Amino acid sequence: MNIIDTLEKEHMKKDIPQFSVGDQVNVSVKITEGDKERVQLFSGVVIARSGGGFKETFTVRRIVQGEGVERMFPLHSPKLASIKVIKSGRIRRAKLYYMRERTGKGTRLQEKFEKQESKAPSQTPASNQ
Repeated sequence: MNIIDTLEKEHMKKDIPQFSVGDQVNVSVKITEGDKERVQLFSGVVIARSGGGFKETFTVRRIVQGEGVERMFPLHSPKLASIKVIKSGRIRRAKLYYMRERTGKGTRLQEKFEKQESKAPSQTPASNQ
């Protein structure tokens, strides 16, 4: 392993939630204004993930006042405060660039529901006769 790989590994974040393309996410970003720092929320749909390892990025798209806004975030950036998955979308593509041409109800994605493991059937008490 060379020096660059070891430096990248020690700066990679460990607490990144599992999310994929099509998921609705809230991304908290640290914004520096002068000498003050605050956290700003950017919420939208993940339309792309690219790269790998330390250089991985993801693109989030949302509609603001009828205008589409996309923002690309480095996954392991120190400027990212947190990523929160709101809901998962059921999609069949790796990149959702076709969402750029869609407006209104056309931008809705089907929601993916996780199967909950059912518990073993419990013993039913014997009925009184």
